[in-house]
Amino acid sequence: MAPHHRALLILWSLAVWLVLVTSQPQDTVSYFDNRPARLFFFDDASSAIYHDSNNGELYVSSDEGKTWERANGVSEPISMVIPHPFDNTLAFALSRGKKHFRTQDRGKTWRSFDMPLAPALVGQPLSFHSEPKKFGHILYQGTTCDGSGGWGQICYDETYYTLDAFGGGPTKLLMADSARCQFAHSSKEFKHSAHEDLIYCVAYETSSTGNHHSVSASRVFSSTDFFASEKTVEDFGIGSKNTRGVVAFAIVSKFAVVAMKDLAEGSNGDMLLYVTVDTKTWAKATFPHSSSARLRENAYTIVESTTHSLGVDVLDHQRSAIGTLFVSNSNGTFFVESLKDTNRNELGFVDFETIYGVEGVGLANVVRNAQEVETRRAAKQLQTRITFDDGRSWSRLKPPAADSEGRPFSCGPNDGSCGLHLHSVTLPHNFGRVFSSPAPGFVMGVGSVGDYLLPYEDCDTFLSSDGGITWSMVHKDAHLYEFGDQGSILVIANDEESSTAVSYSTDFGRTWREYNHGVAMRARILTTVGDSTSQKFLLIGQVPRSEAKDGKQYASVFLDFATLQRNKCRDSDFEEWTARSATHECLMGHKQSYRRRKQDADCFVGEKFRDPVPVETSCPCTDEDFECDFNFISDGSKCVPAGPEPVPSGVCLELHDKYMGSSGYSLIPGNTCSRERGKNKDAKVEKSCENARPDEGKIIHNEFSFPAPIVQYAYFQKSTVILVRLSDGSIYQSPNEGYTWNPVVPTEKFVAFYHHTFSHDRAYLISTSKRFYYTTDTGRQWLPMDTPSVPNTFGLPVLHFHPQKSDYIIWTGNEGCEGFGENCHVEVHYSLKNGRDWTEVGKYMRNCAWARDQELLVDPNQIICESYRDKRGSQRFFNMENPLELISGSDFFNKQRKLFNHVVGFAKFSEFLIVAEYQASQQTLDLQVSLDGRVFAPGEFPPTMRPDQHAYTILESSTKSVFLHVTTSEPPAPYWGNILKSNSNGTYYGLSVDNVNRNDAGYVDFEKMVGLDGIALVNVVGNPHEAPLTGRKLLQTRITHNDGGTWRPLPPPLTDSHGNKYECDTTACALHIHGYTERYDARATYSTPAVPGLLMAVGSVGESLDAYDQSDTFLSRDAGFTWEEIHKDAHLWEFGDSGSILIIANDEGPTDHILFSTDEGKSWREYKFTDQPMRVKSIVTVPEDTSRRFILFGFFPRTKNAAVAIHLDFTSLTFTKCDFDPDHPNNDDFELWSPSEGRTEQCLFGRQVLFHRRRRERQCIVGDQPKLVPQESKSCQCTEVDFECEFNYVRVDDKCVLLPGLKPRDPDMDAQCRGDATEWYDLTEYRKIPYSSCEGGRRIDRGTAHACPGIKGHGFFFWLMMLFIAGSFALLMGAWWRKRSQRGAIRLPGGDAGRGFGGDSGVLDTLASVPWFLVGISGIAYEWVAERVESAFVQMRGRRGYGYRNVAVDEDAQILRFEDEE
Repeated sequence: MAPHHRALLILWSLAVWLVLVTSQPQDTVSYFDNRPARLFFFDDASSAIYHDSNNGELYVSSDEGKTWERANGVSEPISMVIPHPFDNTLAFALSRGKKHFRTQDRGKTWRSFDMPLAPALVGQPLSFHSEPKKFGHILYQGTTCDGSGGWGQICYDETYYTLDAFGGGPTKLLMADSARCQFAHSSKEFKHSAHEDLIYCVAYETSSTGNHHSVSASRVFSSTDFFASEKTVEDFGIGSKNTRGVVAFAIVSKFAVVAMKDLAEGSNGDMLLYVTVDTKTWAKATFPHSSSARLRENAYTIVESTTHSLGVDVLDHQRSAIGTLFVSNSNGTFFVESLKDTNRNELGFVDFETIYGVEGVGLANVVRNAQEVETRRAAKQLQTRITFDDGRSWSRLKPPAADSEGRPFSCGPNDGSCGLHLHSVTLPHNFGRVFSSPAPGFVMGVGSVGDYLLPYEDCDTFLSSDGGITWSMVHKDAHLYEFGDQGSILVIANDEESSTAVSYSTDFGRTWREYNHGVAMRARILTTVGDSTSQKFLLIGQVPRSEAKDGKQYASVFLDFATLQRNKCRDSDFEEWTARSATHECLMGHKQSYRRRKQDADCFVGEKFRDPVPVETSCPCTDEDFECDFNFISDGSKCVPAGPEPVPSGVCLELHDKYMGSSGYSLIPGNTCSRERGKNKDAKVEKSCENARPDEGKIIHNEFSFPAPIVQYAYFQKSTVILVRLSDGSIYQSPNEGYTWNPVVPTEKFVAFYHHTFSHDRAYLISTSKRFYYTTDTGRQWLPMDTPSVPNTFGLPVLHFHPQKSDYIIWTGNEGCEGFGENCHVEVHYSLKNGRDWTEVGKYMRNCAWARDQELLVDPNQIICESYRDKRGSQRFFNMENPLELISGSDFFNKQRKLFNHVVGFAKFSEFLIVAEYQASQQTLDLQVSLDGRVFAPGEFPPTMRPDQHAYTILESSTKSVFLHVTTSEPPAPYWGNILKSNSNGTYYGLSVDNVNRNDAGYVDFEKMVGLDGIALVNVVGNPHEAPLTGRKLLQTRITHNDGGTWRPLPPPLTDSHGNKYECDTTACALHIHGYTERYDARATYSTPAVPGLLMAVGSVGESLDAYDQSDTFLSRDAGFTWEEIHKDAHLWEFGDSGSILIIANDEGPTDHILFSTDEGKSWREYKFTDQPMRVKSIVTVPEDTSRRFILFGFFPRTKNAAVAIHLDFTSLTFTKCDFDPDHPNNDDFELWSPSEGRTEQCLFGRQVLFHRRRRERQCIVGDQPKLVPQESKSCQCTEVDFECEFNYVRVDDKCVLLPGLKPRDPDMDAQCRGDATEWYDLTEYRKIPYSSCEGGRRIDRGTAHACPGIKGHGFFFWLMMLFIAGSFALLMGAWWRKRSQRGAIRLPGGDAGRGFGGDSGVLDTLASVPWFLVGISGIAYEWVAERVESAFVQMRGRRGYGYRNVAVDEDAQILRFEDEE
């Protein structure tokens, strides 16, 4: 070869080699001592910060991580670094002391500034202003401590503010003793017109003398002048007196959210959320009662939310970190259940993330085997779900057909049980967002294809380039991944083992090339600039100790892919990509599309720091774009009026006039759909003034006719929705208290409906076939569900409900009962998914129920069944020869145990499980009582009062005792019997009152007063000797005010309603009232929970009760101590608006009017509602008696085979709201009332209690304003009324005497000496009423005292020494606990963390999972450990990370006792 040819060849080869070298990525390596606690890029800049929290060192790079230098001017160890979220030139480096640093040039230079306090140990001690001219406004939260706490320092937080970003100007105190302060203008999404300096602070009313505050002292304060002169208590629209207990405040997307602990008496520790979108109007967020999830402190997470809705995940399974995701409406106030069984971890992080830049799309993981995880501690099996419509619906991720090497998976995309499942937030395996970035449509994840998600190390790497619709496997094994240059380059790094290379793709993952950077490392972080527009990446990993440079074990590899020699993209290289699937293109009224590079275009975008901007195209308006307008409520697919529509003054002058009113719909705020091309549902419509709200002082009514008689009706609890079932099998529903009605599923016939006993939003319509319809949203939507059998025809309840798990239901149906039904029997099934699948319990059963009840706190998975021993033939003909066994089945009846061989039945009342056992040999009944569902004790009765073969009825009880009616007179004589009352554990029964009336069905004239425990009324047979001969019972009424200890006649009024004296005026005269056994509607009780002390009844004054049609109507305002006749004749009655309005309707014949009173019966006015008299059968209103709307149910005499409902609306009678001011009780519209007023007995059950109720003469609306809980003004000494007769004793002439031939029961020394007792007593003829809390005074239940045996005999010095030893041990363990514990924290989006709060009960409410030996040690300073581990984790979430709101769950609460929620 010629020399010149050889030279040309060499030159050509060299040129090719240079091209190949320069077309490869370039890298630069730097080394660090430790992994960064915080690594971020300044927004739209090449500058980056690397924070080594172990050494407190700060490093700065001005070239995207290619080179690093120590921060210039930082002279103190840094504990955290915080960039200004709105000004990309500012960042702040905070030390653990008082000297800190800031940069104004993205880290090039740093200058120090001093603060009075060290920063608080919270996730985000700084709060920033979002308005450009206010970027210098910053709030600083610091902690100060003093040593005056005795056992340790008392620490609390103070908030300071600067107006020049700590630039040298004054730093002033904003608020002392504050937990969190934040500017109202601190989010670009939270748009409102509030004052630009408005600040919210969660702070305390009182200073703390210990190391924690009572949660009842915390409030939200606001100010527009930095609290210089203005300090307003935010009242959230419920009054400032009711806004104590604030746990956290946060601004999330367009919502400001306040979390507040429910401090009302009887609350189960639930949390209340109040939300505003404008800082002016706050509303309580409403969660469905139908869900088994409860909003509790320590157990909910506000997840990443959109501007359309707020997302909250609530811990559902206490022991296994499984939740339920709820999403809200557009203003964040009404939540619906979006996704069940979401996966969470112990820190409260939830496997949920939205896809960046694509509205409405999100990924979540659910626990496939939630029940097994909760009950059997099985390992979680996770499945991934995706939503394209903001959480309204979810579907599986459709898996690819083959892996990255072309081999098919074991299951395919057409297999309904197969899916792609991805690791998510709870297992952080990448830096920044888990799945997506600003690169339009690109989503990556590590996961597996199959039934459920495999462990991380067994997973592979997957990619979607169309926003999650389709997926492909791009590489075997788990990898870190990152997107660059708006998706034109993808980079992955092995995340399972050490490697010297990364892989990259420039064609959306279709092909991959490897680049060897030469540093063997275990990759930990792969990241780039925040908007994913750069071609430069940063890979950080741990190198082997042997290869560490100067002992530095972490390498930072700067990867530059701008050297690939690709051309810049031209217009023809781009395409328009439409976000979301074809079935969900439109969301919030518009489509969303992006301009992005084509997959096969070999070029780079090169638009650095230019965020992709979506193009929004409006869609035609559809039904989904509208919501119900103000004063309208959802009823299925329609919005119907909540009542008459308010109209402006002067619009409706005459009833026949017309006005332009709301259609019932309004466009969802922020929706951009086109009404011109679609529906215009919110256009005003012409309406008649007859339907407008009348002027003040007016009453209106509506009439609705039903085609058949009414056989069942009931309201949803705490709702305005009522259901009515007719005799023809149809069901009607009214969403607005009877104002409008519509049929529910008109094509079906129903035999019954059930409201869920414990979840007030749920109801079930039982059809005649193998199907029921259910609602989980108070009837807005009814959905069908198949059942395993038709409903039973044995008169047994068809459904039983679980008190804790709303989806747990038991179905009791028929099988084989068609035709002659030779093998007709009951079959019982249960479902843990609200009927989506069923498991058989057994055949030939009678009554099956969950053992768990509201107060019977036993195994929640236990089922108790009555089961026939011989399971053959027709169950309809079974008798006592085929014993009914009682079977207890734990683990959902998988582990069965026979409790009794032969029973008559069982019942659950309060905390008691009561079984009637049949003793075949003696042919008698025994009563067996249990408090735990496992161990039973026989009930002990006086010999003359044993149930034996008598019928008995278990009566209601809420006072720690069982009331039992034992029938003592049976046919041919009329029915009556004795009421026996038990001791506190339900085992010893004594006579309370004899000869109590009952009817043929076993119902008893016994009723307890609602809202005032221990007060009850009965009707007794006054002629027990003559009645068996004459067949006529003369009834007399008795009342007890001490839970059955003594019974007295009702004192008659002095005069009747006309002012005349009664004919009967001797001492034998009394008031007698008609009772429970005579009512058409058993729910028409004497009393109401809304007005303490108020009673109404129909009765007569005399020596015995007159016939119903000879009776009059009476009222008592003092719990039955005194009565007044309010109207002649028998009337039906109903209480409205907490007693501010009473209505009565004649009950002796048809009527055309009702009478109403606004002064509790002093005066009455008439309102005519029909021209044709109507026979009124019942008056109903909402169950809480807080509404001014009523429904009259009845019929017109000429059409008895139909029914009519009259809706009565008194809301316009007055518009004046009652004023409630508990701090100045003499100046408002309410009075403090006690049942002891005007009596010599000042106490009931050992205490004097005061209740708030409206003053009788005030003409105002109580409404739904919160009322204070009853106040216990003082404890009382014991008197005779606090005692009842002991076992085997009866009351004769107001004294307890021993029954003839019987002896007192054994004093049971062992039982008396349990607990802290040091003495036991001989028994007397009295025992203390279990419900009484009296102390001291005359203890007539105690005889001679005796010392308890055993260790209780030790003296004072022995126990002093024991206390000293125990205290020393507790102190040591407390110190150990302090060093190792980490307090749960409240985190809100943005990484914020709030301080812990102690409850009113002290330390138990403050620390999560406190060991018992720490209880009572109040001075331990645990605050300093807060957020140590967790804050580092939050900071590692990097450039686009979103924080979470969480408080750790106190697992130990489950150890103490099974909890129950209704």
